[in-house]
Amino acid sequence: MNGTKRTIYFVLGWVMVALGFIGALLPVMPTTIFLIIAAWCFSRSSPRFEKWLLEHPVFGPTLIQWRQHGAVPKRVKWIACGGMALGFGTFYTFARPTPLLGGIVALFFIACATYVVTRPSV
Repeated sequence: MNGTKRTIYFVLGWVMVALGFIGALLPVMPTTIFLIIAAWCFSRSSPRFEKWLLEHPVFGPTLIQWRQHGAVPKRVKWIACGGMALGFGTFYTFARPTPLLGGIVALFFIACATYVVTRPSV
């Protein structure tokens, strides 16, 4: 892989890490998907930072389970679905969307929750 692609993957990896850590603090934003993407980017740009993510005491085990089995722990599924429900409730309460926009956002969250729930559990 040439240096430009490697740099792009590296920068994108750090953007995903930043979004993942923000998601860990805000219930309306996911965490795990951003860290999965970050690990993927680092696997193409920086073995050192890929290793750092996979060995992270909080996020590492979930990333490894995803990588090896496509699995999401039950606890993480509950947290993700609860965060999505809270996020939608917050959006609906404060943004007061039109019925069309509210329905589109609800369908998006339902699709995301369905994907999470249908992944294998560990």
